[in-house]
Amino acid sequence: MFTYVCLGTNDLPRAVAFYDPVMAALGQQRCDTSSEPDWDGWVGWGTYIDEGRIEVALWLCEPFNGQPAGVGNGTMVAFAARSWEQVQAFHQEALAHGGTSEGEPGLRVHYGPDFYAAYVRDPDGHKLAAVCRGARSPVV
Repeated sequence: MFTYVCLGTNDLPRAVAFYDPVMAALGQQRCDTSSEPDWDGWVGWGTYIDEGRIEVALWLCEPFNGQPAGVGNGTMVAFAARSWEQVQAFHQEALAHGGTSEGEPGLRVHYGPDFYAAYVRDPDGHKLAAVCRGARSPVV
């Protein structure tokens, strides 16, 4: 359904310093746009192949209209995690790189018996989640 999500930032270097380790905790790497012109001011993580013809990515940029980036009330981006450990690493890296907790890693049984998630806000205030479904306990 989605090809990409874009979040606004007021400080791209600060946002990159936050998202590089947080996305790495989920096994995601930076998108390579080095062969394309006009990508100054944009940084993304996920899949970006063949000039975006194959794309599932999170992008950050300063808003085009020149106004300050803001946070949407009720807006949240949830990332898939493959294990409870990835959810825990996501939360830990977010807090270590300027994020704030909106919910410690744990089961949210009101969403399902296997819904393991953590919630954070990035340095710009965007709400993020990492969610693992299908596991019943941490992989040892």
